[in-house]
Amino acid sequence: MIKASKLEGLDVAELERQSQDAQEQLFRLRFQMGMGQFEGLKKYRNLKKDRARMLTVLNQKRAAGEVAATPAPSNKGKKK
Repeated sequence: MIKASKLEGLDVAELERQSQDAQEQLFRLRFQMGMGQFEGLKKYRNLKKDRARMLTVLNQKRAAGEVAATPAPSNKGKKK
């Protein structure tokens, strides 16, 4: 289980990446449970809670005005 205080130390880009990774893991676990493998239920619940914490901290950071360091958009392949 990830503590919210630990997540607050991360930047917006890292939180977004970890949230996306958690979403992918949730998808895989949901798929496995649908196939009848229920040993991942506790892990699934904890992962859902962790992702919710990530999204909460991410939304707090965005509300405070922090932005992710994104690269400048390139004009490659675009017609003018």
